Amino acid sequence: MKNRKGWLAVLGAAVALLLVPPLVSAGGEETGPQIRGLRMMVPNSPGGGYDITARTAVKAVEDAGLNGNIEVFNLPGAGGTVGLGRLVNERGNGKLAMSMGLGVVGSVYTNKSPSSLQDTTAIAKLTEEADIVVVSKDSPYQTIQQLVEAWRADPGSVPVGGGSAPGGPDHLAPMLMAQAAGIPPTRVNYIPFDGGGELMASVLGGKVGFGVSGIGETRDQIASGALRALAVTSPQRVPGIDAPTLQESGVDVSFTNWRGIVAPPGLSDSDRERLIGLFTRLQDTSQWREALQRNGWTPAFQPGDDFAAFLKTENDRVAAVLKELGLA
Repeated sequence: MKNRKGWLAVLGAAVALLLVPPLVSAGGEETGPQIRGLRMMVPNSPGGGYDITARTAVKAVEDAGLNGNIEVFNLPGAGGTVGLGRLVNERGNGKLAMSMGLGVVGSVYTNKSPSSLQDTTAIAKLTEEADIVVVSKDSPYQTIQQLVEAWRADPGSVPVGGGSAPGGPDHLAPMLMAQAAGIPPTRVNYIPFDGGGELMASVLGGKVGFGVSGIGETRDQIASGALRALAVTSPQRVPGIDAPTLQESGVDVSFTNWRGIVAPPGLSDSDRERLIGLFTRLQDTSQWREALQRNGWTPAFQPGDDFAAFLKTENDRVAAVLKELGLA
């Protein structure tokens, strides 16, 4: 009887070990609660800003041992609002998150989306990034001044491409540039593309006069010499990019994009805190710090309620700009 009780105690301890999820990684570091089966949706095409941000963040999370494998999948369409609609319909799903940014805020208005970011659960703002004005290596424009001069002379003959729908950052930036250069925004020939990957192919192929996109989507092509950087939209120059700011070039525009993570509505408190905690712990990893530096991203972390308040402010700001442009 005594031996039987001893074996039952050993068996009970073994079962307990199997049932309790480990909080320690193979490397011996505490990683916090794991979110098994977590998926990350990207609401634009591969190669775009949301895609690069999502895959970079997920790789840093996995490499740092913060979570097991995270599936990243693309669901493009309508400037990100197709993915947004899918996210909102996944109410209560604590194993789904979506990479997004300023572009989705504007797309809600220009695509008359029935869902908005106010319907989601705000998890974290991650980064800020300057937009950049680029042309192909074969472009006749060697400087931003040459480009603006030709654009001002005949706006329709110099089409501008952006990796976001009207209302997104790649649309707002050239519209603000046009206003500063004395070009009526209504005369701007803007051609939207579903993400930076499609846009870059069109810039390289000479289908648009110039492109405006995030630095992350253009850095490799600039480094290879396929693209020429003419200016950045941030108030300061960007390390590693040989291009002036718009302001120092005589175009009085200062503009930055941002990106973050949202989740479906109706999450339990525990699921919400697990997601916020995951991206909070990411900030202190060497993998994420190296990714920020490599991509030229400015850290701009805002978790949970702070990010929700920021989303509300951005929604109001973008609505006002679009109304001025007659798009909302």
